[in-house]
Amino acid sequence: MVNLPEIKKNREDKLKKIISSRINPYPLKTKQTHKIGEVIKDFIKLKRGDKEVIIAGRLKNIRGHGGAVFLDVEDGSGKIQVLLRKDRVGEKRYDFFKNIFDIGDFIEIKGDLFKTKTKEKTIQASDFTMLTKSLLPLPEKWHGLQDVEERYRKRYLDLIFNPDIKKKFKIRSQIIKTIRDFLEQEEFLEVETPILQPIYGGARAQPFKTHLNSLDIDLYLRIATELYLKRLLVGGLDKVYEIGKCFRNEGMDKSHNPEYTHFEFYWAYADYKDLMNLTEKMFGCMVKKIFGKLEIEYNNQKINFKTPWKRIEFSDLIKKYTKINLDEINQEALFKKAQELGVIVEKQRPKAEIADEIYKKFCRPKILEPTFIIHHPSGFQPLAKALEKNPKKLANFQLVMGGMELANAFSELNDPLEQRKRFQEQERFFKAGLEEAQRMDEDFLEALEYGMPPAAGFGMGIDRLVALLTNSNALREIILFPTMRPK
Repeated sequence: MVNLPEIKKNREDKLKKIISSRINPYPLKTKQTHKIGEVIKDFIKLKRGDKEVIIAGRLKNIRGHGGAVFLDVEDGSGKIQVLLRKDRVGEKRYDFFKNIFDIGDFIEIKGDLFKTKTKEKTIQASDFTMLTKSLLPLPEKWHGLQDVEERYRKRYLDLIFNPDIKKKFKIRSQIIKTIRDFLEQEEFLEVETPILQPIYGGARAQPFKTHLNSLDIDLYLRIATELYLKRLLVGGLDKVYEIGKCFRNEGMDKSHNPEYTHFEFYWAYADYKDLMNLTEKMFGCMVKKIFGKLEIEYNNQKINFKTPWKRIEFSDLIKKYTKINLDEINQEALFKKAQELGVIVEKQRPKAEIADEIYKKFCRPKILEPTFIIHHPSGFQPLAKALEKNPKKLANFQLVMGGMELANAFSELNDPLEQRKRFQEQERFFKAGLEEAQRMDEDFLEALEYGMPPAAGFGMGIDRLVALLTNSNALREIILFPTMRPK
């Protein structure tokens, strides 16, 4: 069994020897001339130039004995083999390396290039420098750890030993960049809105509460960016978006994390149908640019982003999988039906939310291809406009694929009197015990009274999107530091 205290003590002793030799074990910078990836890519050209290169990285392996050792050195761009020979660097320097350096240390290597008999690209070292002395050993069999939660608790080790995970986070960065590039082309303006808010709103969720000492007031971490972004529409910014952290004090599972990255955009003079067309265009550009094709694999199934995507009425979907006719059933009867189906939901929930819980259990998991679920029953989204020809249904859609809800979007309610009625109804639900009901926001209502243009809004969780596009089964796989219970 590995004796960590003993190993750490041994490395601390080596650190003391370095310092006593008047060598800085943590120098300010390196003289690195090339990234390892550049050396590998331009190997022939650099070798012909007959010039020494200087690389820097972490020691991942040390093998050999006698008068020579082979090293594997890795930086963020790649890994390369290094040959360190006693007759090249000198006996004193060679012994210093063997006695002081360990796997996990960061090292600078200066040398020339050659290929071994097995044609492996290699640097023959003429000198080396300690860049960082590590005091704890890297896990030898990281993939064999039974406690997989350690991968999330110590993500830095997960990244060192799991190239697939590192690739996922690079794709995550590409996804966000591609969204920004697309919206910039569509003339949207990126903005920032408050994270600390006096009234939480824009979604159905329980907030995190905090206190601002200097003003002696309670504040909430935002659960959505919607109400502030819509204030900007009032101010004359016609196309705005924000990508940032939101927080919901709710349960944790494979598709929920209390702290998550949220993406919302608002488009004046557009409606939910315009949003569906723009969404198809955005996803097509994003998937094609990142993967070079319009098809990905998720949970051993193919998802194709070829347009147009299906548009299915919410009520038709419920009828298809449960035989319930939402247009004819009342709240009380729907609640009883939900109980019969084994759907757990509070009795005081409005009809639209009971229907949504039934949908989540019996309908959504069956939707694989990109699909717009349109026209939820009124009461589902207090901030959405109803259809003009059928006020019992909303001018909205949910984007679903891979059995997962990715986005909510709708034509925005801009009637201040109707919005006040909706907020009042939500306040009644809150007082009846529905903690995630939306609250009365007088400042937002005042903004609406100055006049907000007709508009459409779109909200999507970036983490779920990344999980889908990287074929990951849980958000913890694609959040660098997910929320965890302390050990």
